[in-house]
Amino acid sequence: MSELRRLRYFLAVAEERNYTRAAERLHIAQPALSRQVRELERELGVELLARTTHKVEPTEAGRMLLERGPALLEAAESLWRGVREFADGRMGSVSLGYGMSAGYETAPQLLRAMGEEAPGIEVSARVMAFADIIDSVAARTLDVGLVRSAQPETLPDDVELTLLRRERQGVVISREHPLAASGAESVDPAALDGLKLLLHPRAHNPGHYDEIMEICARAGAKPEVLYRGLDFDASYTPVASGSAVTMVGYSGRIGLPSGLLWLPVTPPAFIEVHLVTRRVNHSPAVNRLLRVAEQTSRQQGWLTGALEEPVAGVRNRRTLPLDGADIGAIDGAYEV
Repeated sequence: MSELRRLRYFLAVAEERNYTRAAERLHIAQPALSRQVRELERELGVELLARTTHKVEPTEAGRMLLERGPALLEAAESLWRGVREFADGRMGSVSLGYGMSAGYETAPQLLRAMGEEAPGIEVSARVMAFADIIDSVAARTLDVGLVRSAQPETLPDDVELTLLRRERQGVVISREHPLAASGAESVDPAALDGLKLLLHPRAHNPGHYDEIMEICARAGAKPEVLYRGLDFDASYTPVASGSAVTMVGYSGRIGLPSGLLWLPVTPPAFIEVHLVTRRVNHSPAVNRLLRVAEQTSRQQGWLTGALEEPVAGVRNRRTLPLDGADIGAIDGAYEV
């Protein structure tokens, strides 16, 4: 840094051709300026300035440094600035993996917020299977994951969950389905008894499968599970035909095919969405994403209005602050 400072002092003198004007420009005393330039000459072992009583002229070596020095100084200042911005989370890169369900609303809103709040951080995002997200975070090949229904007790010790959202659950049905024909604004899970319920296989995400079945069981319903392929079926083919129903979160209402309805489950049921990270050694960019996620969660009210508070004392879990807008009063049918 001292060499860069001396280079800056030399350039000021060489450009002004005068120590007094250069000292005024740099806001330092003239003797200190002269001393720093002489020290630079001593370090380089060459004379940079030819001094007379009334003016200063660069030598041939000084003219070379005057020509090339500004670019070097600008590059160094840019490097120092980049290092500081990286350290405080204004620059960097983050890899984010998320499940297909998070791609409706949660991931896009988080990515949009990162673009607005941290434009210097490049976020590489991709859709991944639940198990792949957990394994990749643990293996340090993925910085952050976004998953639903994670089971803390099944996670590696160095992986941590941060509660981001409690998402109201609802049933997607055909407009021609008897449950929709009544004009109801919500669905009691008891009404799913005996119906074909379209779900991913339990092995894909055991926690999510079990939570959906528990919602039904609490209401005394025993639906017939119809397994859904892991490849995304945007048309919800069995549901659109009226032969099955499915249960998805509030954000799943986005982009539903024409003729399908999303009806909230009543009494309300919620499924948790978490960020997945390693416990320690977060990069500044990852810490910045976590702060932006916390802010987005508050602004969107993703944690308020839920029926259940976070589970206390469960390992591998932490919770974002509970404030912001209320999403508890999500009611009514949605159709496209």
